[in-house]
Amino acid sequence: MIVGVIFLVMLLVPNIIWSFNKPEDYEKYAKNENRILLAFERIGQILVIVFSLFFNNYSNNLIITLIIAVIVMILYEIYWFRYFRSDRKMSDMYSDFLKIPLAGATLPVLAFFLLGIYGQNVFLIISVIILAIGHIGIHLNHKKEIYDVL
Repeated sequence: MIVGVIFLVMLLVPNIIWSFNKPEDYEKYAKNENRILLAFERIGQILVIVFSLFFNNYSNNLIITLIIAVIVMILYEIYWFRYFRSDRKMSDMYSDFLKIPLAGATLPVLAFFLLGIYGQNVFLIISVIILAIGHIGIHLNHKKEIYDVL
């Protein structure tokens, strides 16, 4: 359970800070979010939290998977640090980070997917896939809107 808690803290703290430091014009883009993708995102978020906390069958045989997941979460924290130091525009939030597209959406999804593999937790893996469909889909649409406008 402790690994899941650490990952959730690493996920939630920057998002809480972000809620007070949203990019300029964010609401303009948020109102156009696809409702189906939003439903996948919300359901996925709840399920990922639940299965990260309550189902843990962590395997020492897959420790390299955990190490990679931790590295991915550290990259996610660095992504947020870079965003918070920026001008906080939508383009700052959706610019590539270390050549990783949509890093704010893809890095946490990848980290929790790897955590599911490490924990041999099929429920967490399925939850992450549901989250990924919504979260990455929404962010991809935002990026398309931003760069069509710019």
